[in-house]
Amino acid sequence: MITIDEHRLRILDAVTPLPVERIPLSAALGRALAADVRSRWPLPLFDCSAMDGYAVRMADAVAGAVLRVVADLPAGSSEDPALGPGEAARVMTGAPVPTAADAVVPLEHTDLGTAVRQDAPPRITVLTAPEPGAHIRRAGEDRRAGEIVVPAGAELRSWQLAAIASCGYDEVIAGSVPRVAVISTGSELVQPASTPRRGQIPESNSVLLAAGISAAGGAVAAVHSVPDDPDVLRAALTDVLPASDVVVLTGGASVGSFDVVKAVLAPEYRIRFDSVSMQPGKPQGFGVHEGTLIFCLPGSPLGMAVSFEIFARPALRALAGFRDRERRRMTASAKGSWRVRAGKTQVIPVVLDGEDVRPATEGNGFHPISSLALADALAIIPAEVAAVAEGDRVSVMLL
Repeated sequence: MITIDEHRLRILDAVTPLPVERIPLSAALGRALAADVRSRWPLPLFDCSAMDGYAVRMADAVAGAVLRVVADLPAGSSEDPALGPGEAARVMTGAPVPTAADAVVPLEHTDLGTAVRQDAPPRITVLTAPEPGAHIRRAGEDRRAGEIVVPAGAELRSWQLAAIASCGYDEVIAGSVPRVAVISTGSELVQPASTPRRGQIPESNSVLLAAGISAAGGAVAAVHSVPDDPDVLRAALTDVLPASDVVVLTGGASVGSFDVVKAVLAPEYRIRFDSVSMQPGKPQGFGVHEGTLIFCLPGSPLGMAVSFEIFARPALRALAGFRDRERRRMTASAKGSWRVRAGKTQVIPVVLDGEDVRPATEGNGFHPISSLALADALAIIPAEVAAVAEGDRVSVMLL
């Protein structure tokens, strides 16, 4: 029996990130950034107004002062009008502030208020004197030219892509998307929409795996559901291995008489099978065949789901080049008392309620796959814990 950490470390030690590529921003959503993005210029590029209002000289803009409006500056204007004594320029949000100005008076701090006007008024009365530098975003106050705006390893979501565009780029260097094949094994498995006969169950593992792979940043290259037949399994492996960076198999990894995954992959593909000190998910197999990572996960849906989160997902994230490979964790207070089985790490689907956490299903420690539909986290209970009492602090992995 080996620990969770021992098995996971062996997996991550075998991972070499995939090659990187230069791609347009339009194709980069969900990818891992492979190189720091530094701004080509200061952000903002110039002193600009943070409000719709009037650019003024502080010395002139005392409360009650009447200022003559000598310029009108919309966003995108390149003008830099001079401001003499008693003069102001109407300026819109994002427009360059005249060099001569040292503050912006918002529309609502003038006698004209926020009423919409197409043309600048001839004059305004200042109702509230501005503070020095009020409502001016100075050039470079967000980032200086050459500063890192998005670091390598970041997941490229919409906000990151917008920040990169603002730095002056329409392409990024990103990690490749891992190609993942799924093989679900078991003669008892039937398609979800069919009507199971006695002894048959709907095949759900590949559905969960395909969704989990995509969410982790991978691409599902193939999905097979095969019976407990060594020759059919070999054919499926022959089909998917050449075009896959990762193959994930479920079922047939334990010590049963019909566990064909272990029977085929241990001797023919040199896959190592271990008993991991966790429940669910004790039977695990992992190895590398001609550069392809091969995961052999339990066939029980909950054991498979837990195993994917703890072992396969971090490896996929590492392959893709993501900095954040693990799910975020937090500590919560147990709501009620739970029965757990000491001796192995227990991984329990749970529901978070503020800072409290409770099992997703009631019962004697058995958690069906339906509990995952309710869960938003997994509680990780150490092997030495025999019971969880009300108020105990519990480590949870957020899903």
